[in-house]
Amino acid sequence: MILTISGTPGSGKSTIGKMLAKKLGLKRYYMGQIFRDTAKKKDMDLATFLEHLKQNPKEEKEIDNFIIEIAKKEDDFIIEGRTAFCLLPQSIKIFIDVEPEVGANRIFKATQSQNDRNEQSYKSKDDVIVANDKRMKSDFKRYKALYGVDVYDRSLYDVLIDTSDVTPEEATDSILGMIKSLNTPQDT
Repeated sequence: MILTISGTPGSGKSTIGKMLAKKLGLKRYYMGQIFRDTAKKKDMDLATFLEHLKQNPKEEKEIDNFIIEIAKKEDDFIIEGRTAFCLLPQSIKIFIDVEPEVGANRIFKATQSQNDRNEQSYKSKDDVIVANDKRMKSDFKRYKALYGVDVYDRSLYDVLIDTSDVTPEEATDSILGMIKSLNTPQDT
């Protein structure tokens, strides 16, 4: 089973991805870290690297090809990345959503901790809302140009969940139930 995870900023994609991997005993890949590692190799921060990719889409497709290569070698894994669902059409496609204010609050709190992996710091939750909106618009344009797909079009996914009012554990259990119902033959 291949699970692809996408969603909106602050929705809990990574947290839920880790929980699903543990509960299902699957290896988890995280495209965000691959982008960060590639940026570091090029001596850029993530924001600069993403701007660089806008001018060099071939480089982004090379990074995305990593997803396709994994699927050629493995049948059971989870991959978190905005384009993974369209690059692996055989996957169970999960979209994790959150109300913008809730997601922004989560990101703002996370960036206040010393161990945060984000490279940007914010002065307020409102700064995060603005940054998230800008990022989503940029993602939409970039991925529409690269792959002809709107990565935020919920109708393209098999499993949808809004985490605004649920814990990561509740969301994970709900997703597991939805996955099970997708894999269970329905009586006709």
